[in-house]
Amino acid sequence: MLRYRNGSCQTVKLTILYKNTVFLRITMETQTAALNPEALHPALWRASQVGRATTKCVDTGYTALSNQLPGGGWPTGSLTELLTQQPSIGEMRLLAPAFGKVAKRKTVMLEPPHPPQALALAAMGVAPDQALWLRAKTTADILWATEQVLRSGACGALLLWQTHTRPEYLRRLHLAAQAGETLCFVFRPVAAAQDASVAPLCLALRPAAGGLDIGFVKRRGPSTDQTLFLPMSIGSGFRPAPQRQPGTVQPARVERVLHRAPEWAQ
Repeated sequence: MLRYRNGSCQTVKLTILYKNTVFLRITMETQTAALNPEALHPALWRASQVGRATTKCVDTGYTALSNQLPGGGWPTGSLTELLTQQPSIGEMRLLAPAFGKVAKRKTVMLEPPHPPQALALAAMGVAPDQALWLRAKTTADILWATEQVLRSGACGALLLWQTHTRPEYLRRLHLAAQAGETLCFVFRPVAAAQDASVAPLCLALRPAAGGLDIGFVKRRGPSTDQTLFLPMSIGSGFRPAPQRQPGTVQPARVERVLHRAPEWAQ
């Protein structure tokens, strides 16, 4: 409603100024959101930028790699896939810096390709009494055990080696991981890069002279065909060795602890 005083339209001018101010504010907010989609929602990001992490992250220990990952590190409470051509190409040394940061809680290994060596684990910052090695007779049992460990939230890191895993199993494991702040890594063959996966982060690891070539199969950020070379001493925390050799971590049989796998895993 317009009001006039002494024949002056001063009030009308003030009203127009207010409208222009509101319009200018809306325009600025829209431009800010266009430049920074995260201002609208944390799950949004520009295709040319690395997205923001939705969970707590643990530094990888490699600056070049951390700069390429959302949140600047390995995500906790989330499923991370590491695709390898073969075991023992340096994947454990890649994760070693992160192990040291969660060493206060147990590190669980399920179906590793070789028996874990206590001395190698200790060199990575994992005390032998903080390492738990689980084996099972069936894939259903090991997947169920993985889900129980994740839901417990009692472990700092969980590592699972699988060759063939159905997508619905990975989905359940990802949901279980969201129940806590555990570093969850699933090792699969490189060929699995062609399969659909619920994991927000998926990296392909290939051996290279003096280190590892890391390909970014999936991440919250720009897609790229270029690989990242990380210099490191090629090796692994797992060495083929007799099961009862001194210094070798002995496995815990899953069937002695778990009674029956649920229907979804059968």
